[in-house]
This record gives sequence, structure tokens and C-alpha cells, in this order.
Amino acid sequence: MGNRLTQIATRTGDDGTTGLGDGQRVSKSSLRIAAMGDVDELNSHLGVLLAEPLPTSVRDLLVVVQHELFNLGGELCMPGYALLKDEAVLHLDQALADFNADLPRLQEFILPAGTRSAALAHVARTVARRSERAVVTLSEAETVRATPRHYLNRLSDLLFVLARVLNRANLDGLGGDDVYWKSERLARSEADAS
Repeated sequence: MGNRLTQIATRTGDDGTTGLGDGQRVSKSSLRIAAMGDVDELNSHLGVLLAEPLPTSVRDLLVVVQHELFNLGGELCMPGYALLKDEAVLHLDQALADFNADLPRLQEFILPAGTRSAALAHVARTVARRSERAVVTLSEAETVRATPRHYLNRLSDLLFVLARVLNRANLDGLGGDDVYWKSERLARSEADAS
């Protein structure tokens, strides 16, 4: 593994390149750097979400996810290294099943709204999707293990479910349920039920 950072402003990136963990210098516009940046942004959004009041089970899970995302970013930073364990994907699968088990079935599409924490989870979900797309794009040009892609796919699903959980937790008093899209189909269905 490369050296730990001891100096932040090195000025070595002034020429438009940046260093990877294996010592290579690449353009800051490279697909690998784009994927790393998206994963870093996702982790930062989770940090903002963690600054909110959250149920303990959600908080504990997101702290683990932040560490796993750091491993994923490290793996992207060091081509050929495998830092994100396959078990991390299984951990997300289990969390997805556990949190989804108590939620009611969706009647329609939901809006990324409700409580502040739920809205922040939705923002993180969209960044997870973008991160996944960036990793897919990178894997079309360079060798990348499937585990990072699988992890990001599962994480975006989990963040959707967590947004629903957080609306029901209603820790800021502004939620309580999913915010449904007002579609014509749902309006007809509600009219027929009356």
C-alpha cells in the first residue's frame, strides 16, 4: 500500500494529473478518477446523513457502509488490488432483507421526499447509482472486479429502503409515510376504492 498522506497541498496535481495508490500518475479526467470521485462523493453524502438523528440500527449500518466504501475507493485507486470483500455485498443483501421486511408494499412510485433524513438517503441513493454507472464505464475500458459494481447496485437499493424506513421513523416530525407520486393510475385506483 502507498504512503500515508503527510502533506495535503503537494502541488503535484497542478499539471492536471493525480497519483494512484500504485504510484501511477493519470489525468484527473480519467474514467478511474471519475469513478473514485463519485464513490468519494457518495461517502460524503452518507456523512451528512449520519449527522442527522437516525435509528441506531440505521446509524450502525451506515458507519459500516462508510468503511466499506472507503475500501471500494481504495480498490479503484490501486488497480489490481482487491480491498472490498465479497462478504460486504452479502452484508448489504441481508440488511436489505431485514429493513424491507417490515415495510408495506409500494402502491406507486414514491417521491424523494418526507423527512430530512429520508431525503438525504434519496440523494445518496442517486449518487450511488451514478457511482455504479461510473464503475461500469471504467470496467468497459479497464479491468475492474465485479464486487464494487455489485456493492454499489445493492447499496442504492438499500438506500431506497432506508429512506422509507426513515420516513416512518419520523424523527423530525415531518414524515411518517412514503410520499407517493400523484399518478393518474393511483388516482383512478383510489376513486374506484371509494
